[in-house]
Amino acid sequence: MNTQETINYNRIAEAIEYIRDHFKDQPNLDEVAEKVHLSPFHFQRLFSEWAGTSPKKFLQYISLEHAKRLLKENQATISETAYETGLSGTSRLHDLFVTIEGMTPAEYKNGGKNLAVNYSFAESPFGNMIVASTQKGVCFMAFAEDDEAGFRALNEKFPNAHFSRKLDLLQQNALFIFQNDWNKLSEIKLHLKGTDFQLKVWEALLKIPMGQLSTYGSIAHQIAKPNASRAVGTAIGSNPVAFLIPCHRVIQSSGMPGGYMWGSTRKTAIIGWEGAQTNH
Repeated sequence: MNTQETINYNRIAEAIEYIRDHFKDQPNLDEVAEKVHLSPFHFQRLFSEWAGTSPKKFLQYISLEHAKRLLKENQATISETAYETGLSGTSRLHDLFVTIEGMTPAEYKNGGKNLAVNYSFAESPFGNMIVASTQKGVCFMAFAEDDEAGFRALNEKFPNAHFSRKLDLLQQNALFIFQNDWNKLSEIKLHLKGTDFQLKVWEALLKIPMGQLSTYGSIAHQIAKPNASRAVGTAIGSNPVAFLIPCHRVIQSSGMPGGYMWGSTRKTAIIGWEGAQTNH
């Protein structure tokens, strides 16, 4: 690392520490940039390069993790949590959760209580599937040997939700992916529940083009966590939406397929099928 890189690293490390220590004050871009003696524009670009996310998004992640601890461990009320996190009100906390966590604070606190989930079963080229959705988007999709096993897996994800066996438009759009152009993936709405690290990993998976492969190490570098290959593997293994979030496109650096929640044989078959689709 040359001298300039060292200076840049130290500045970003100082900025990260400042945000962690002062997140309750919700410092803006100008404030943090001033602390490390950079212009807001230069600081924004430098921080994004080194941390893999914007200063604003990093502040949101830190705030959210604190809010989650208060809600779960301290059993704080939503208004108390908003205040203790430095947010101006419960609406800000609500927006923060929906933007990053994919759930409202109340839904997170209650394990999906009062969350309405529709689900249905369908056939795919790789076996039977269960697909489930909330009003916000697809929240679960998995290969299932039978309907009972599929529903049991869904229920484990949202133990307190209200379930209705019903096929809706969100589910149909998701299932059309087996027939239509993968470029339309952005039209499919997802409603994901996960940690900030898991969400970053799943977002990286969505960027792997159909017919191409990546490695655990490459994903770790992509999210600016080059030494976190094992943690990346764990996050990939907890992917709640099979196929749409293409964890099957991640293989070992040796070229071996590696593990897959729904079986290595199925993983190999999906990779082969996608390769054939892109070569048409």
